[in-house]
Amino acid sequence: MTGRTIDELAVGDAAELTRAVTAGTIREFVEATGDDNPLHSDPAFAATTRFGEVIAPGILTGGLVSAVIGTRLPGPGTVYLSQTFRFLRPVRIGDTIRARVEVTEVLRERNRVALRTACVNQAGELVIEGEAWVMPSKVHIEYSEPQPARGWGGVAPAALAVQVMSFWATSGLTFATKMLELWEPRLQRS
Repeated sequence: MTGRTIDELAVGDAAELTRAVTAGTIREFVEATGDDNPLHSDPAFAATTRFGEVIAPGILTGGLVSAVIGTRLPGPGTVYLSQTFRFLRPVRIGDTIRARVEVTEVLRERNRVALRTACVNQAGELVIEGEAWVMPSKVHIEYSEPQPARGWGGVAPAALAVQVMSFWATSGLTFATKMLELWEPRLQRS
C-alpha cells in the first residue's frame, strides 16, 4: 500500500475497491458496533418492513469508502477529517458494492484534500454518495502489510513443528511402552 502526500495528489485522482456483502459481513458489523437494529439481523422482523428483507447498515457500506481512503487514496497515514453521506438505496445480502473516491480539491497550504465518495451496487445503481475531507500523510509511505504466519490449521510453522514433535514423542513413547509391555513377558521367559 502506498500513502501519498499532498504533493502526490491531483484533482481527478481516483481509487476504488469492491466487496460482496454477505450475512456474515452484516453479522460481524452488528456484533462489532452493537447496532442491534433488527432490520439488520432479524429476517422475520425485516420481512415486515418496506425492504422485505434484512439490509446492511448504511454505515457498513460507508465503511468501504473509509477502506478506500485508508488503503488506496490517499492511503496509509491518512487522517479522516469529515464525511457526509446520502443513503440512496438499501444494500442487501448478496450485493456486490464498489466504493470509489475521487479527488475534487487539493489545499496544499493546509494539507487538506476533498474527495467525492460513492458506492454502487452490481447493477451500477448508486447506493451512497457524499464528500470527505482528509489530511494525507506528510511523508510518502510504502507499507507492506504484515503477512500472517503460514501453517496448517492456522498454526504458525514453529508452533506446528512443536506440536508435531510433541505428538510424535508422545505417540512414540506410548508405542514403545505398549511394545515393552507386550514383549516383557517373552523376554523374561528366555
